[in-house]
Amino acid sequence: MDLTSKTVLALTVLVAVAFFAWTVLLWPRLAARTWRAVTGRIALLLATQLTLFASVGLVVNNAFGFYASWADLFGQEQQTGVVVDHTTGPGGTGLKRQGVERTGLPHDNRRPEVAGRLDKVLIRGESTGITSPAYVYLPPEYFQPRHAHDRFPTAVVLTGYPGTAEALYTKLHYPQTERRLIGQGKMRPTILVMMRPTVAPPRDTECMDIPGGPQTETFFTKELRADIAAHYRTGTTARSWGVMGDSTGGYCALKMTMRHPEAYSTGVALSGYYKAPLDPTTGDLFAGNAQLQRENDLMWRQRHLPPPPVNLLVTTSKQGETNYADTMRFIAGTKSPTRIASIVLDTGGHNFNTWRREIPAALTWLAGRLNA
Repeated sequence: MDLTSKTVLALTVLVAVAFFAWTVLLWPRLAARTWRAVTGRIALLLATQLTLFASVGLVVNNAFGFYASWADLFGQEQQTGVVVDHTTGPGGTGLKRQGVERTGLPHDNRRPEVAGRLDKVLIRGESTGITSPAYVYLPPEYFQPRHAHDRFPTAVVLTGYPGTAEALYTKLHYPQTERRLIGQGKMRPTILVMMRPTVAPPRDTECMDIPGGPQTETFFTKELRADIAAHYRTGTTARSWGVMGDSTGGYCALKMTMRHPEAYSTGVALSGYYKAPLDPTTGDLFAGNAQLQRENDLMWRQRHLPPPPVNLLVTTSKQGETNYADTMRFIAGTKSPTRIASIVLDTGGHNFNTWRREIPAALTWLAGRLNA
């Protein structure tokens, strides 16, 4: 039985109720101070607590899609994603069948000309007043004499909300994955700027310029690029810059690429969505401006605005992701000159394990569309 099936949830709840009932009925018989009675009370309490926690966990998982299967839950689902490029036209996009592949892990090396270097930086926006920490990964080639005067393509990598920037290299292994892919000859060297989209915490701004509030979109599309370019050998045009993220970071990546092709030529959304939510974490993002709300709805943009000449990659899974149907509609609605690609897994939840399976192919695809 599947982890997300209603049958598993119903059985777990029934078992939890049964253990609770048994505890109530058997407790008087186990009131003695003998070792058997004490052991029985401990066993009943543990069983009741475990089944209760399992029931709550299943309810939460089914609601939010963190894990799609038992293998996903226990970290055994390792099948990696493969990018499928779709042919776009003025009327929409056709779908293609996808395959799978497997990759290994890198070895650690502290020499920057071999392993690269991870810088912790503070990015400052003068006009917006936003200041946000980030981690900049410089690939090994950045330090090698033969590339001493080269400029490098750059990818901004975003977490979900609220997320931590550290998770991008400690959990999702972006720098380690790039090192491995470069060593295998699958990826061109790329600077990674890793950070949260939450630059005005605790508010979730959904990477937009909020009327009367944080100007997050301006920060990411103008000030971040200028600050990074002033300190590192990055490219200067949109063709040198891409943005990639998971969940909220994925929505931000698509939106900023579609709305600002002069800033980013390529966007990648891992388990992203296509319309900004309105909830207690976001507050009123649009100040009652219906047109601004529509312009931040990516499917509305597809239907009503001219498509920009950018590259987009979206990911989902047939089982375990709530964005599957929307992603298929987004792909089908993409019109040229926008170019669309996808990674569609058979199973995968809204979690780090799923994104680690997608990152190698997605990172290779993104870097292959940037140049400096």
